[in-house]
Amino acid sequence: MRRVMFFAVMVALLAGCASGPPRIQHEEMLDRYLSYAGEPVDRASAFRMDSWELVDEDKIVLWTGINEAYLVTVWDTCRNLQYTNHIRVVSSMGSSISRFDKVKVDGDTCPIREIRPIDVKQMKADMAAARAQQKADKDQP
Repeated sequence: MRRVMFFAVMVALLAGCASGPPRIQHEEMLDRYLSYAGEPVDRASAFRMDSWELVDEDKIVLWTGINEAYLVTVWDTCRNLQYTNHIRVVSSMGSSISRFDKVKVDGDTCPIREIRPIDVKQMKADMAAARAQQKADKDQP
């Protein structure tokens, strides 16, 4: 009987871990970045990746500075993107990336399909305004 209860509790815990918030969080992040992403560009110059963020199965945000980021879409064949802790951008142009470059993910080479600049300054300004509005609403009697 104890074994049955143990397995029932374990199944419930695992089911809880596999559902809900992380996927919703990714969808919200993707929607936010898409709303500030510009038109696709052929290349991003002066490229130096500071960090990256997974926002969908085939989309990452590459941060190149405090106020500079790009929404990069790779081909659907990139299997391990959502499971990796590190990536490497392989550029044929040195200090810029283009749609002809690749993202290395573990053993996979993922060709870049699209590069879209993100208006980070506007996104930060809008987020600050939303926080200020929430604070003002909270302070109202």
